[in-house]
Amino acid sequence: MSYISPLLSGIVEAVKKSASSLDRDFAELEKLQNSVKGIKNFVFNSYSRIEQNLKVELSKIRPDIPVFTTADKVVGEAFFAVSPIEGIINFAHGNADFAVSVALVENGVPVCGVIYNPAKDETFFAQNGKGAFKEGYRSHERLRVSSVKELSNALICSTSNFEKESETLSKIHAQILQKTQNLRISGCTSLDLAYLAGGKFDAFVGLMCHTCSISAGILMVKEAGGAIRALGQKDIRVEDLPAVYNQGNLLATNFNLNQKIFDVFK
Repeated sequence: MSYISPLLSGIVEAVKKSASSLDRDFAELEKLQNSVKGIKNFVFNSYSRIEQNLKVELSKIRPDIPVFTTADKVVGEAFFAVSPIEGIINFAHGNADFAVSVALVENGVPVCGVIYNPAKDETFFAQNGKGAFKEGYRSHERLRVSSVKELSNALICSTSNFEKESETLSKIHAQILQKTQNLRISGCTSLDLAYLAGGKFDAFVGLMCHTCSISAGILMVKEAGGAIRALGQKDIRVEDLPAVYNQGNLLATNFNLNQKIFDVFK
């Protein structure tokens, strides 16, 4: 399969190996729901274990490239952008909407990306110029963004980072609801973008998104035929990934809704 290079295959295996304990940990959480302190310690230990595992496994693939997580300030021309448990609040509450997200970023562009949800046994992967796919038992499913053309029919997802941008985010959600009345907040940005790439969502609007949370998903949306923009950028004809990474404010859409959603938020 020409769309799965040795590099991408290695990253997929590294993610699955590193996250092998997550499914078991997720099942164990049900036994801890009456202990708030116990849950916090358990989740912290799960996160730390996967983070360390990923650093070890990814260093075997490219020992010359640093591994950054959502707790780090990302610097340099090449790095692995890693979110060990994206949607960690969902995970802590026994909600299956969480994932491990890993992307190799070079010169400001994600070139390989993997998003893995062990609770639902879903693996999404993409490589620059090779397409985006969902892993299947016998064959892999090519991801394509939806063909929805009207905002009134669109299902849009967004972030819920109300701690830092509550007023702005509330205005954005209000604007979405005025146009579509279909808004979802899942709490897992990487899965939102993977589902957008697969046509389950039609657009994504996010504020204060960390590079490690969005890099793999950005690549999947692009490879599935979607558009990536910095929220509020002036020219829709260009893609400005540096602005997306610097600001963390992301607008991702299918091709048909690109202009219409851009007009709502410009």
